[in-house]
Amino acid sequence: MSEQAPETEAEAPEPDGFAILTAKLKTLPNSPGVYRMLNANGDVLYVGKARNLKNRVTSYTRARSLSMRILRMVQMTRDLEIISTHTEVEALLLEANLIKRLKPRFNIILRDDKSFPYIEVNLDHAYPMLVKHRGKREKDREYFGPFASATAVNHTLTALQRAFPLRSCSDNDFDSRQRPCLQYQIKRCLAPCVGEIDRDAYGEMVQEARDFLSGRSQNLRDELGEKMQRASDTLAFEDAAMYRNRIWALSQIQQKQGVNVEGLEEADVIAAHSAGGQTCVQVFFFRAGQNFGNRAYYPSHAKDDETGEVLAAFIGQFYDDRPAPKQILLSHDVPSEDLIAEALGIRAGHKVHLLRPQRGGKKELVDQAIRNAEEALGRRQAESAAQTRLLQGVAELFGLPAPPNRIEVYDNSHIQGTNAVGGMIVAGPEGMRKAAYRTFNIKSTEITPGDDFGMMREVLTRRFQRLKKDDQAAATGAGEWPNLVIIDGGLGQVGGVEEVFAELGVEGVGLVSIAKGPDRNAGRERFFLPGKPPFDLPERDPVLYYLQRLRDEAHRFAIGTHRNRRSKQIGQSPLDEIPGIGPRRKKALLLKFGSAKQIARAGLADLEKVDGISGQIAQQIYDFFNSGG
Repeated sequence: MSEQAPETEAEAPEPDGFAILTAKLKTLPNSPGVYRMLNANGDVLYVGKARNLKNRVTSYTRARSLSMRILRMVQMTRDLEIISTHTEVEALLLEANLIKRLKPRFNIILRDDKSFPYIEVNLDHAYPMLVKHRGKREKDREYFGPFASATAVNHTLTALQRAFPLRSCSDNDFDSRQRPCLQYQIKRCLAPCVGEIDRDAYGEMVQEARDFLSGRSQNLRDELGEKMQRASDTLAFEDAAMYRNRIWALSQIQQKQGVNVEGLEEADVIAAHSAGGQTCVQVFFFRAGQNFGNRAYYPSHAKDDETGEVLAAFIGQFYDDRPAPKQILLSHDVPSEDLIAEALGIRAGHKVHLLRPQRGGKKELVDQAIRNAEEALGRRQAESAAQTRLLQGVAELFGLPAPPNRIEVYDNSHIQGTNAVGGMIVAGPEGMRKAAYRTFNIKSTEITPGDDFGMMREVLTRRFQRLKKDDQAAATGAGEWPNLVIIDGGLGQVGGVEEVFAELGVEGVGLVSIAKGPDRNAGRERFFLPGKPPFDLPERDPVLYYLQRLRDEAHRFAIGTHRNRRSKQIGQSPLDEIPGIGPRRKKALLLKFGSAKQIARAGLADLEKVDGISGQIAQQIYDFFNSGG
């Protein structure tokens, strides 16, 4: 009897995913909504939408009809959460938002959610300018785009500057300038800062630029042609040449775009190519009849997912936080096409059409996008194979148990201890992961200026304290743990980092230090590992070249961050810190005294003589410079 007691008293086995979902069916509604499958730790495994939640979840309880991947997901499921919606369209919108935010492992995921740049016209200024903008939009400003990349915006702005020589300087420079800058001399600016053009004429130029970006390019070219002819008829040959050059510049912009498809005013071309279990999605942007560039995406998905399914998931997540254009040209049919179009239209505030063109110019554009996707995926797979071999070589070289998925490389930058920053770059199987790069402003006041090790100690302490405190962030990918840490220096630096790891209880993270060779010659670096003698590699070793690239990228990133911080500090004026001193008063003060240093030395009576400076403001300025205010 004593031998059978444990069997009768043993706890009942934990129900598997099928039993849990079957039990949940009793309370599920026959209405639209979104469901989330969770594992034992509460992590979301999958997010889905359904027209009928009960029927959809029922399909997961029929094991024989499930693929191996879905079968594994159901077996891992330990809970099910639902959110009911009024319509299936609402469910589709919510599903895309949750997938993008939670990134469940069994969903098709668009990982690159970087915002797109626009061209901004700051209409709230008396003399507006065209500038690149990314991020939140502001009132009283007009935006044109989106553009596929910052490079596409920069190229367009450079070309536009030839046709519309508007100012490109900051408001501070504009307010303080007393004579035209170099841009005026090379005919890239009309110098409104010093009155070389009146406000009405400048405003007419701004309107012409807005017309061009809005798609009214042909009308604009006709108007410029008429002005050129009139100038020529009145023997104003210099003006005629100016109009001729502007027409030529506009023609160059459109020729480089190489697009002239009738009826294609506002559209995105989205084409996919799948091979080897991976998919590349190419997106071409057309706005106001102009090509604003293209970008490649590589959504994460299972090897057996159909291209149409990948494309449908991509579209939902791609337009989750950005308005869809009126037309979306596709390379493949997608499931629930009408539902997706309705959902995108609700979010965008206008009707959206999903089309798969079969002939004509639109079909040629889609075919071109498919070719781009095919070529980009081929290059990526070739690079991925080479990257895999390099990471295997790194693992063998440094005695790691497996090729590293995440390598973190650290470097510092400063000038005699000032504006000190630490930089962290990240690399892995897919190359440099620039979205994961981080900067650290050195905060400690106890570090001696120029103490590189003290700075590195602060950076690594902050980095790994954060990881230790936030395991949940590590699980979602926002705080992933590295397999290998690379630092600049020798054996002393390795020992110092070992102390940091010991203090924080960091284990299982590889550590390597790279010391520059004699005379800082590339190819003669020495490597230092904890508890091992230093060594070097043959000069032509591909792993050495890879490690050099990582070190150089960390150095470039740290120096760039330091320079940006230093430039920002240099560009600041003490006048910017005085309450009540705006651009107009700042300009009046600089015109009177010439520099902030002379303003600081000025007496109260002299300050009061400046136009627009009252006695109270003069006292405020005087107190700021003379009593630390």
